[in-house]
Amino acid sequence: MKRILAALIVLGLAACDEAPKPAPKPAAPPPPPQAAATPAPVAPKPEVKPEAPKPDPNKELAARVKRALEGEAKIQAAGIDVTAADGKVTLWGTATTDAERNRAAGVARKVEGVSGVDNQIKVVKGS
Repeated sequence: MKRILAALIVLGLAACDEAPKPAPKPAAPPPPPQAAATPAPVAPKPEVKPEAPKPDPNKELAARVKRALEGEAKIQAAGIDVTAADGKVTLWGTATTDAERNRAAGVARKVEGVSGVDNQIKVVKGS
């Protein structure tokens, strides 16, 4: 019996040699169920603005020539239309005298960007 008792004591002491194991943690409670899955908010798409139209150099040149004609006191610019294509300006309309017709062409030639003038202005007395 002494031997059994001695074996039990040895086994008891051997068991005490191990580090104690931590107590198991209780399991975390499950998250509460959601009624319905709500979709994540979608960020609005950035508004894509169309590119601004590029200015037409022909229209800009025609407008500059028209302003130059309007700035001349001896020219009835209201009776003259201006078109432009690649630096060449065409004058259309009427003038009261040949001098006014020639003056309009001279003013148009002096505008920056004008490479040539096609004077289609007709002289009409009383226009």
